[in-house]
Order: sequence, then C-alpha cells, then structure tokens
Amino acid sequence: MSIRAERSADILTVTMDRPQARNALNQAMRQTLVQTWIAFRDDPSLRVAILTGAGDASFCAGADLKEIGGWYRSMTPIERRERGEREPGLGGITRNLDTGKPVIAAINGHCLAGGLELALACDVRIAAEHATFGLPEVRRGLIPGAGGTQRLPRAIPLGIAAEMIMTGEPIEARRALALGLVSRVVPREALVTEALALARRIAANAPLAVQAARAAMYRGLHVCLEEGLRIEQFYAEPLRQTEDVQEGLRAFAEKRAPRFQGR
Repeated sequence: MSIRAERSADILTVTMDRPQARNALNQAMRQTLVQTWIAFRDDPSLRVAILTGAGDASFCAGADLKEIGGWYRSMTPIERRERGEREPGLGGITRNLDTGKPVIAAINGHCLAGGLELALACDVRIAAEHATFGLPEVRRGLIPGAGGTQRLPRAIPLGIAAEMIMTGEPIEARRALALGLVSRVVPREALVTEALALARRIAANAPLAVQAARAAMYRGLHVCLEEGLRIEQFYAEPLRQTEDVQEGLRAFAEKRAPRFQGR
C-alpha cells in the first residue's frame, strides 16, 4: 500500500509511502488519496489531517512521470480538460475536492512539482530544515497544472512566484519561511512531533467553528472587504445557536477545558 492513513483519536495522518520513487504519485496512489480525503471529509469524528511523505528525502515529487506520458496520449486535449474540470486533481485536494476541514502539510524533504501543488492545497505548511520547494514543470515542456500557477502567486509575492514558475528553480526551507510559503521550519527529527502538536491544538477547538472560520477565510480571500464581512457574518451567525458555544461559555465560567461535540 503506497498510501497509509493512520488515525489517532480525532487526527488522521496520511503518508505518501513510496520513498524509492521520491513519493511520486502513481495512478493507484492518486485514486487512494481521493478516497482517503472523501472519507476524512465525511467522518464527523475526524477534525484535522496531516499529510506527509515516507522517509526524510522527499515529501512528494509530484506525478509519476513514467505513467503520465501514457495518460497524456490516451485522450485528446479537450477530453483531458473536460475530465479535469469535473474530477479531483492531483492528490485529490488540488482541484474539485474540498475536505472542509484543516489539513496540515508536514514537508519532510523535496517538495517539487505536483508535490508543491499538493502542499499548497493544504491549509498550513510546516517544513523540515532540509526541505526544498519548486515547480520544475517548464523543464519538461509542461506548466504546473494542479494549481501551481494559481496558488503559488497567492501564497508568496508575485515576482518571486513568477521566477519560480518560469525558471523551474527551487528554493530552500529558510527562504520559504521568509516568504510565508511555510509557517515554520523545524529540525527534521521534530517535524512529526510539531505537526501533531499543531493538529491537536486545532482539534481541541470547537470543530464547527474551525470549519466555519476556514470556509469564511477562503471565500472572502478574493472579494472586497465589504463583501468579505458579509461572508463572515453568514458563517458566524449560525454558530451562536450551537451547543458548542454554550459548552464553551460554561467551560470558561467553570475554569475548565471545554468538551466540544460538534453540535
């Protein structure tokens, strides 16, 4: 099995486990990831997911280039485009599949091509000190077609994104941190511990509130402030009637940790 999904309480850890191929995604892995994300989305008892790669050399090198040429030849450009408009993208979450819940990328090495596009589709990115980030598709006659041309310029300054996309050259972890591409850089031996600690802090919060805040953030990201504030209220108002809000207020008054049920 090249995709491992391991549950610990309300946290799901998803590992791309093909280190001999730099955790490149073959067709079987891609299909399993889609199924894994759908199961995560539809399970109310799971609150946060962590995505990582096996070993410490590579998070993910993107699509398996040994397979992808045959896939390109199997359909016309129009057929591929129409299929891409309706089906989940590389790794599932890059297009047409929103988990509705937080996903943390724990980047344990080279994060390249579709691997970076998959990390960009996660909500939070944590990197090991030796990680590198790049979109080298133009060196193979392609463009980053799983969200790279759209998400990278939204994540870092446009000029730097343009340089990365058009040269295909990677950057190292400390520069990725300075640019805001990742939120923290940690020693490689601490990566999983840090990712789990962050996931537990998120999972300890009211799940409906976390999911609503996430949705409001993304929906409001590219509209004017006035429209963004309307979107915020659309998500904020229903939460005020939930059992979790009452539990949060009681816990505050009683000076104890809240026990949120997602209701």
